[in-house]
Parts: sequence; structure tokens; C-alpha cells
Amino acid sequence: MSDYFQRVPASSSPLWRGKEPLLPWLDMELTERCNNDCIHCCVNLPAGDGAARARELSTEEIKAILREAASLGCLTVRFTGGEPLLRKDFEDLYLFTRQLGIKVLLFTNARLVTPRLSALFIRIPPGMEIEVTVYGMRAESYEAVSRVPGSFAQFRRGIELLLERRVPFIVKGALLPPNQDELAEFKRWAGTIPWMVGPPQYAMCFDLRNRRDSPERNRLIKSLRATTEQGLSVLKRTGARYREETLNFCGKFTGVPGDRLFDCGAGRGGCVDPYGGFRPCMTFCAPEWTYDLRCGTLRDALENFFPRLRDLRATSAAYLERCARCFLKGLCEQCPAKSWAETGSLDTPLEYFCQFAHQQARDLGLIGLDEEAWKVLDSRRRLERLAEAPNSESRCKTRHCGGGVQQLVQTEAHEPGT
Repeated sequence: MSDYFQRVPASSSPLWRGKEPLLPWLDMELTERCNNDCIHCCVNLPAGDGAARARELSTEEIKAILREAASLGCLTVRFTGGEPLLRKDFEDLYLFTRQLGIKVLLFTNARLVTPRLSALFIRIPPGMEIEVTVYGMRAESYEAVSRVPGSFAQFRRGIELLLERRVPFIVKGALLPPNQDELAEFKRWAGTIPWMVGPPQYAMCFDLRNRRDSPERNRLIKSLRATTEQGLSVLKRTGARYREETLNFCGKFTGVPGDRLFDCGAGRGGCVDPYGGFRPCMTFCAPEWTYDLRCGTLRDALENFFPRLRDLRATSAAYLERCARCFLKGLCEQCPAKSWAETGSLDTPLEYFCQFAHQQARDLGLIGLDEEAWKVLDSRRRLERLAEAPNSESRCKTRHCGGGVQQLVQTEAHEPGT
């Protein structure tokens, strides 16, 4: 470890001068290529795509970006893809990043984890748990998702290597038709992993192709998205804890957003794509909002390019009527990035996410069965009433009555069957 780090007092570092770092975190898509061909993936290209490989940033170009990121105060880099371990220079890039003092968050399918790589993660720890996505608990289900024969055995071998070396990692799932009957088994298995805290998280509301490159793939992805009933069942698997945590979240992050499109962290960090494009977030791939790092710098993008996002206002009549007035913003996954991927505009309401948020709000008791959240005028009071409810372990079915929410039935919260 001493070969790669030097401990110094934080107060003596140029990164700490009484203000926040300019770039606290950075995502890096090292490649769009992947050794899986998952049915739901929003970005993947074939592992052997020579044209994509030829366009990718070189090792030295990536190191230059990482070096500047460190100078701007970056504390964490997320390496993702595609499958980042496909890069032949991954080990070099990993060591360089850690030598800069930056923690590495690695997203991987674990198929390319080797004894050498697992030993490296022990000798030079990433600083954060590796995150492994699991597509099934047996070969039939896993490979129905990955569409690569033999991929399940390689995934299990990668997991075994991480466990044998005691490399900290966690697992997460993707709720899909081939594996939807394995949730209970997945939960039990995940519970045996030493670094897991709580049940595994699931992707369910899959993003469409971020670069709008395949209408055919988009139709498939849409067909694989969880229904509102499926999604709620997964979200509520922790019972009363789900309700308490979600209401606390709503108390902090729900509210009428108005016409401003970007009220998130987009542009305060960012994502470097495999070809040198620097985007405000990983999912926002609009070319007009992608900064070319081969012709500029992270600092210029953060100080002069991305801040203009804050001035963008919605113009769509449907968005202004609905989304701009809706207090469920914190529950809803509608955002300019998803809107662009699905419609080519930044402010088109997306029915799937709207319906999901409304169903979740009805289940929590925030709105009535036939109520539309953008017409609610007393949202803050509703949240306060639910937070003050004497039985925090209950859930209520509601109806809209006289401008408020009225409890009709209370039952003990339980963990739904999986």
C-alpha cells in the first residue's frame, strides 16, 4: 500500500481550502463494449466491435483526464461500461487512479475477474465495495438475459474468486421475466455475502437506449419493464421500513418543481464517455450537451458549459400543465435525460414513470385512487399528517375527500411474497 499512497493532513492539501471540490465525483464509461448482450441494456455494443474500440480514449488520454479530476478535488471515480474489465489497460488505469488518491467504484458483471485481478483488489483496495449485477441464479435464467452461452459459469467463478480473496463486493439484480421467480432465492443468497447490508437492490424501470440508436431494442426494453404492481411489490419487500424511509424521503425531496428542468446534481459532477465526451450525468447523452474533452478540459466544462443547464426551462404545454405542478417529483423518475432518450426532447412527460409514481403515492396514502398529483394543493400538509400518524407500521388505502386525504383501511405492513 505504501507504494501508492502518502498520508498527509487534509488541511495541508490544495484540495481543501474552505470550500467544496469543483469535481467531487466522476463517472467514466471505459467502453460501451460488453461480453454480455443483455436483453434490457441501454448502452451495450459487442465485445469485439472494432470500430468502437478504435474510437475509445487511449490509456494516456484517460490518465490525463484522471489527473485533472484529482486536481479539481475528485474523491471518487466510478468505472463502468459496457464491461470496464474488457479494457486491456484496466489494471493500469485502476492503479493510476488509486495512486492519485481517488477511490474506485467498479461496476462489473464479474465474468472477467481473474486470480490476478482479485489479488490486486486485496493488495490495493478500491476503497469502495465492488458492485456486481446478477442476472439469474442458474444458467438458464442468467443466459436468457445475457444471451451468451457459458456466461453464468464465468460469473460464478468471478464471484468465487472475490469471496475466496475476501474482496468487498455487493450484488444487485435486474428484475426480468427470465428471473422473476428467483427473487426469494436471490435474496437468500445475497444475504450470505458478508458486505451486504439489507436486501439487494433491483433495476426495474429500464432506461431506453441512451443514444437513441435502436428503435427495435427500445421496443424490447419497454416490454421488459416492471408493471407498477411488480415494482411496488419489490419496493415494499422491507415492509414498514419501506414506508418509513419513503415518507422521510418525500418529506425532504417532494415539492412542486416549477418549469426549471434541471434541479438535480447533473453538471456538478459528470460522466466521461468512452470517446472523450463529458456529459452532465451518465444517462444524459444529448449531443448538444456533451462537451468534447479532446478539445477542452474538465474545468472549462464545469465552470462554463454545464452551468447553462440551470437556466433551461420547460416549454412543452403538457410538461407545464403536469410535471411542473406535480409534487411527486421526488418519487418520479421522469427527468430530461430519460425524456431525451425516449422522445428526443427534454420536457416530454413520460407516462410510464408518471403512472409508477402515482401508484406509489396512492399506496403510501399521499393521493386518492382517482386523484392526479399535479392538481393537489395541500401536499405539504398531507406529508405532515402521514408523518404524524400514530401507527408508523401501517399503510392506508385512501380516497380524495373534501380536499384532503382520508384513511379508509389500515392493515399491518408486511413483506410481500417474492
